[in-house]
Amino acid sequence: MTAFADLHRADEPLLLPNAWDHASAVALAALGFPAVATTSLGVAAAAGLPDGASATRDETLRLALVLGSEPFLLSVDAEGGFSDDPDDVGEFARQLAAVGAVGINVEDGLGPVRRHAAKIAAVKAAAPGLFVNARTDTHWLGEGDGTDTLRRLDAYQEAGADGVFVPGLTDPRRIAALVRHLNVPLNVLYSPAGPAVPRLADLGVRRVSLGSLLYRRALGAALDAVADIRAGRTPRGRTPSYADIAQAGRRGDPSHSGASAPRQTAPRGEAWQS
Repeated sequence: MTAFADLHRADEPLLLPNAWDHASAVALAALGFPAVATTSLGVAAAAGLPDGASATRDETLRLALVLGSEPFLLSVDAEGGFSDDPDDVGEFARQLAAVGAVGINVEDGLGPVRRHAAKIAAVKAAAPGLFVNARTDTHWLGEGDGTDTLRRLDAYQEAGADGVFVPGLTDPRRIAALVRHLNVPLNVLYSPAGPAVPRLADLGVRRVSLGSLLYRRALGAALDAVADIRAGRTPRGRTPSYADIAQAGRRGDPSHSGASAPRQTAPRGEAWQS
């Protein structure tokens, strides 16, 4: 956990991109991100399952197994732990740690505070090395007030959370006040309508997650491309080559760590192959 915890710096917050499959995670790591997280929405949507409904436990663990051996640090979005039983959540966390994950994000969904605190404690007991990011949805779901947020985060810190996550929090004054109140790193969700990353750093935020943003942008780019093609236009934006994506899809490729590798040139038209 130390290496991952050390990335939560006061002078430069951890910008944590969220991947939804092997290729997206490897491509993000190749840009120099030392750590990559998963996005529960991306994992659920790719499997045709609902997000936030404890329906993707197996898919999440399977993706962690694929990514856990890659040369970047992996944090896993585990929704609410895929169970209301703290012992079951602890066992899931143990399995994540066993396949190489270094962090887990567990959300309360505005459920009972004591139950979520028990989940956090169970995770720390079952997988002490995992960095537990305890999420509260008071701002994300638009319910509760500042007092409720503090009450929940205090309980989660006391239960052993290594960091806390308040998605939907964008007001600079509230962010700064929360940083002053906490004893652990604050994680916020990046919002195009909220403060930019340098401003969040000035406010004391130590982790900035992208959530499902990249997955949704990728799907939007695909829809824009097919609309351009149908209209007789050349698709806009960047299109990685077939060879680039094929390479990113290979598990355990040493080039994922940034080492140089022979460049493969795709045959003409191969960039458009499926």
